[in-house]
Amino acid sequence: MVTMTEDSVPSTAERLVEATVSLLAEHGPSAVKAREVAAKAGMSTMVVYSHHGGIPELISAAVDHGFGQIERVFAETDVTDDAVADLFTMALATRRIARENPHLYDAMFGLSTRATYRPTQPEKASQRSGDSPAFKAAFAHITEACERLAASGRVEVGSVDALAGALWSYVHGFVTLELADHFTNFDDPVAQVMMPMGVTLTVGLGDDPQRARASHEAALARSVE
Repeated sequence: MVTMTEDSVPSTAERLVEATVSLLAEHGPSAVKAREVAAKAGMSTMVVYSHHGGIPELISAAVDHGFGQIERVFAETDVTDDAVADLFTMALATRRIARENPHLYDAMFGLSTRATYRPTQPEKASQRSGDSPAFKAAFAHITEACERLAASGRVEVGSVDALAGALWSYVHGFVTLELADHFTNFDDPVAQVMMPMGVTLTVGLGDDPQRARASHEAALARSVE
């Protein structure tokens, strides 16, 4: 029998967020209503408002949860002497997380236009933007890997921040289009579209073509082990 410690028991606020994330995954944004969230968490409807203020704020908390998940996965990714492979490993992990809960991904990256996703309190708005501490914690892993890539001498980098932004844009551009079924005509969108894009970007920065491809192939092989 497993003994639950006090630290391992989710708080009421965390249980509400977990319920929201589950509803998004199972039924989409239309299911995220105070009554449904409360029922999923086994609580009263008023608890939703007392702990989060309302559905927009609860969605913001779910968004932070999503970025926290990405950060944890990035933190667990092995750091090797091949920064290109490490970056593509994180890209593949991001794609996997997005595919596991596309509706949460939509909320995280501002793809949903439902009014209920927009916090009514101005001070809450930053939690769904690049100013979110949860986002910054996840993105810091990308920046760190870009710093290692720049230090390796494989590419020419004027700005590590700009490089991180370019890589982030490429990954999420691909993921967004894939989730919208724009690559259904490909048997393997990762091998046929995502990986070649990564190789092209890396070579464009100055890397050797064969070395760039080998790094991406190594990351892809590692992701399916």
